[in-house]
Amino acid sequence: MIETANLTKKYGSFTALNDLNLSISEGTVFGFVGQNGAGKSTTFQILATLMSPTYGTVYIDGLDIAKEPAKVRRLIGYMPDFFGVYDQFRAEEYLDFYGASYGLTVPERKEVIPQLLELVNLSHKRDSYVDLLSRGMKQRLCLARSLIHDPKVLILDEPASGLDPRARVEMREILKELKTMGKTIIISSHILPELAEMCDEIGVIDSGKLVAQGTVSDIQQKLQQQKVIIVNIKKDVEQTVRFFEDDPDVGDLQVLENGAIQFSYRGTDESQQALLKKAVMADIPLLGFSQLEKNLEDVFMEITRGAEEE
Repeated sequence: MIETANLTKKYGSFTALNDLNLSISEGTVFGFVGQNGAGKSTTFQILATLMSPTYGTVYIDGLDIAKEPAKVRRLIGYMPDFFGVYDQFRAEEYLDFYGASYGLTVPERKEVIPQLLELVNLSHKRDSYVDLLSRGMKQRLCLARSLIHDPKVLILDEPASGLDPRARVEMREILKELKTMGKTIIISSHILPELAEMCDEIGVIDSGKLVAQGTVSDIQQKLQQQKVIIVNIKKDVEQTVRFFEDDPDVGDLQVLENGAIQFSYRGTDESQQALLKKAVMADIPLLGFSQLEKNLEDVFMEITRGAEEE
């Protein structure tokens, strides 16, 4: 559904996007993760036909956005990170205005607007002025606006930005409903655990480069090829440290404040099991032996740190 090839955007000597290659299948919810200034919003503005790349190509549903932007705009619903609302409109009038802008007839608008207000839980606010709505309600209204023409693709730039926990949960539930409707959704967010729960795939962008793409579990598994092991012991810290330091697959060993020992381990599951048996045979006073699991935030930090070092 979305394909980019060597997508690059330069501002003078500054490269905002550097050979970005994305492939997003129809019906996928794709999470775009990156720090501020990494290139997320630039990518989204290009996908939304609001900005031209320096070079590279983008196809949405087989259409080249540079050659057929008008057709592409019929396919996409774009929600920018800074949403725009007309304060003197009521919520229903606001959606009616955008429906007319997309060429929907009066009967079509009368049918679809109540459905959208119900979808985003704003039916009770249909006659309220936009400027009197809470931030979360405005966000949901702008999401409804991006859906007014029933697009195949949703491009959502930080849709949960600035929302309180309850509003974030409400937004997440709406996006889950849109997923069941078969929409292809590309969404950026700094709320990484929410992306892990919501998205089929994620892409991590750093300094304009895509440094990882795949399912959350795939990326976690790839990074956990070097594991982090924690050993809890009763006594004899120095003896235990010497024992594990002698293993060639052990690195970055440190003694924690609670007396436990932590180290990275490059070996296989089988060699890890053999190491544990060897420790028991050597009378190392073990109380526990566990592997530290990485969550999505750990994954993000490790990926971007590795990209910076390269």
